[in-house]
Amino acid sequence: MDRVALRGLKARGHHGVFPREREEGQTFIVDLVLGLDTRPAAADDDLAKTVHYGVVAEEVVDVIQGEPVDLIETLAERIAQQCLKHAGVQQVEVCVHKPDAPITVPFDDVTITITRSRV
Repeated sequence: MDRVALRGLKARGHHGVFPREREEGQTFIVDLVLGLDTRPAAADDDLAKTVHYGVVAEEVVDVIQGEPVDLIETLAERIAQQCLKHAGVQQVEVCVHKPDAPITVPFDDVTITITRSRV
């Protein structure tokens, strides 16, 4: 399976369990790896036979900016399911970064990484 990766998609969302997170929002960063067969697109040099990563990027930002959820696990799942709606995408790995998580000790990042496939 071939892989198309998008790294560092950023958007502001209002996800989290604490009222401040819901009210003020924060930046979320998403990395994606889409698994698909790119041979038909390469053979015909045809965008319609692969995944349009620009469209995927816009959809992911819409999910981040959309309906708030408590957990980044839920956010990652919603992003994965959106990516799998694209016909050619057979598998997706989603990593959601929450660099401004409300943690009381110094840290660089909090992430959740999930992998989902077509059933």
